[in-house]
Amino acid sequence: METLATLGITIFLIFVIFVPYYIRFRRKEELAKKKLEEAKIDGLVEAYGLHPKIDQNVCIGCGSCVKACPEGDVLEVVEGKATIINGYKCVGHGLCAQVCPVGAIELVLGSPTKVIEVPEVDENYQTNVEGIFIIGELGGIGLIRNAVEQAKKCIEYIAKNRPKSETQEQYDLIIVGAGPAGLTASLSALKYKLKYITLEQEENIGGTILHYPRQKIVMTFPVELPLYGKLKFYEVPKETLYQAWIEIVNKFSLNIKTEQKVVDIVVEDGLFKVLTEKGESYYAKNVVLALGRRGSPRKLGVPGEELGKVSYKLIEAENYNNCNILVVGGGDSAVESAMALANQINNNITISYRGDAFKSIKQRNRERIQKYIQEGKIKVIFNSNVKEIKPNSVILKTLNGEIELPNDYVFIFIGGTLPYDLLKKIGVKIIQKSGN
Repeated sequence: METLATLGITIFLIFVIFVPYYIRFRRKEELAKKKLEEAKIDGLVEAYGLHPKIDQNVCIGCGSCVKACPEGDVLEVVEGKATIINGYKCVGHGLCAQVCPVGAIELVLGSPTKVIEVPEVDENYQTNVEGIFIIGELGGIGLIRNAVEQAKKCIEYIAKNRPKSETQEQYDLIIVGAGPAGLTASLSALKYKLKYITLEQEENIGGTILHYPRQKIVMTFPVELPLYGKLKFYEVPKETLYQAWIEIVNKFSLNIKTEQKVVDIVVEDGLFKVLTEKGESYYAKNVVLALGRRGSPRKLGVPGEELGKVSYKLIEAENYNNCNILVVGGGDSAVESAMALANQINNNITISYRGDAFKSIKQRNRERIQKYIQEGKIKVIFNSNVKEIKPNSVILKTLNGEIELPNDYVFIFIGGTLPYDLLKKIGVKIIQKSGN
């Protein structure tokens, strides 16, 4: 009887504990498989920036990486193994690799089918051109945390190992770019008492942060800044993060000159001569490029693009009311800006996108933009291209012929041109990474 009772209890426990767990596991895996198939159809599986590469022979399918990813839906466990299902969402946090208990994940650039070009740098972020350094997104690795750490290591190396200026006209180093990487480099230069100047092509500091639509949430981690201490942010509105950087710049009186787009770097009498678009020249023993991967905004190359109503970034959406507005592009920046503008008073918003669907936007944006379209707040014209921008209208080429829309403003979000021409001109070696 005792044996039968024990067997009955065991069977009962199996049904109460194991069977529900198994059912939940199978449902979750089937959902993951469905997501994977949908992502394959939409071409969203592969990641091209810094992302996890999973050794399927080592992975034990524990799901730690899935839970650790702050972006969500990048990884799932499929058939007992961690699998990338939405690689386009990955921004290289690297937490998946950190939490993997068996070391099955490494972070790589590029993908097996698409290579990514990045400048070749050593462990101190110095390029093959001695005295030229590259930090931040331009090196292929994003995130504020990475930019900060690279900048600190780079400037520490320069302070200890590179030659200093010999005259008052010279700088120990010139920093190009005033985003998170460039600003951290400026703080580090101040910490090590280096004579430096930071040149920024925009009229404001902030780099990529400035190009996020208003109130976009920036995912970051607490970072330790030279002289300042810990910047304690996890999720923060763009404005809050930007204001923090402004306060840091003012507190330490960082030597930054804005509206100074660098157009060339040449060697002259053993120094780097940095020339700007305004015709000014700066001399230094070392140059740190913290330009980001956005580069200069990519243009459409159509008549009328030079009109004052055309912009390549949106900072204050609330300044636009009672307007006919065209947003060009199909990425996150385009749809987020369109939604921000649609939230203002009596705007008529149209998105023109050359593709047949929004394939490369985050799931949250995909759901939101569909709602805006269904509610009539935004009109989307897929498979369309801008032919001409006129003072009071725009002409689009569509599958059904040309159409002309009344227009007050045009916002263009079609990416940027990387400064690789400049890098190649000064002799920096560009390498390809495939993620293999």
